[in-house]
Amino acid sequence: MKKLAYGLVAAATVANISVASARETISVVGSSTVYPFATVVAERFGKSSDFKAPKVESTGSGGGLKLFCKGVGEANPDITNASRRIKSSEFEKCQKNGVTDIIEVLIGYDGIVLANAKGAAPMELSRKDIYLALAKMVPGPDGKLIDNPNKTWKDVNAALPATKIEVLGPPPTSGTRDAFAELALEGGARKIEAIAKLRKLKADQGDEIAALVKTLGAEAAWAAAVKKKGEKAKGKDVVKIIGRSVREDGAYIEAGENDNLIVNKLVANPSALGIFGFSFLDQNSDKVQGSVIDGQAPTFDAIAGGDYKVSRPLYFYVKKAHIGVVPGIEEYLNAFVSEDAIGPDGYLVDKGLIPLGDEKYEDMSSSAKALKNLEL
Repeated sequence: MKKLAYGLVAAATVANISVASARETISVVGSSTVYPFATVVAERFGKSSDFKAPKVESTGSGGGLKLFCKGVGEANPDITNASRRIKSSEFEKCQKNGVTDIIEVLIGYDGIVLANAKGAAPMELSRKDIYLALAKMVPGPDGKLIDNPNKTWKDVNAALPATKIEVLGPPPTSGTRDAFAELALEGGARKIEAIAKLRKLKADQGDEIAALVKTLGAEAAWAAAVKKKGEKAKGKDVVKIIGRSVREDGAYIEAGENDNLIVNKLVANPSALGIFGFSFLDQNSDKVQGSVIDGQAPTFDAIAGGDYKVSRPLYFYVKKAHIGVVPGIEEYLNAFVSEDAIGPDGYLVDKGLIPLGDEKYEDMSSSAKALKNLEL
């Protein structure tokens, strides 16, 4: 009976995959940041090959991976873009749903900018300023965490203007939101002495963790960390909760996955700031300007050299089961990883992509062309 059941499952899986042959257009979902790059590759691919141009949709990194991991077959996308690496929980969901063979492709890097309209006063911020402006909980006068009371940038830092804190940004499904929360918000939280100390404490330093949790009034965050990690919970787990939680009182405004829409809203409201990838700043430099963060402007060279601290890697993931079934997937993959596209002088670099170094590019290109399976 077990062999029969296994055979039926295997047959159903093959049937689901073969159904995809009815679809002749590659389906790509995922990150709004990678979307413009993938769109350019898709358009060129459609014009220069015998295959149809892939259909590319912007769903956000989290939304794209959720769709990607649902399963194999015509109803599911072939490729998903991501402005962060796939999480272990997402990878496990893929495996559970039969998406067992996945190809991971690192295409380059991108900076996350906090921009405002050209003509408005440029902003010079630290990551600590960003944390104090946008985090859900911040230290009060006695050092204990309280609901964020800051209404203006001057409340955050006396050197900043008395302008209302109003930041347009992506929703929780966005990889840009995840990366911004980790790099800018948590990065700023770690400038607070007690939070920085807490982050360094290991799971076996329970007394020290308890003391700092009490100092910060972070008992709820510690309880949440323990619920999730049990005896393995450490200071770093508490800091993730403290540092990455975004306020929900109107200062941070979820503006969807359309970064072009955020750019347009900034033009209409010079008092507001917006969060999006460097490529959108680069392509809209006549409309918006990037804020200086920790003394560094978001420039191509600063991001490529690691001097601009709010930057992250960009990926796409390919469903290996669909290769050879949906026409053109492997050819599209090869077009995307070609030197013409993402090499140092590639056409995507002209669109704002920060390229990989020579060694990383060679490793990535060899792995992608060999269709090597991702292992986490």
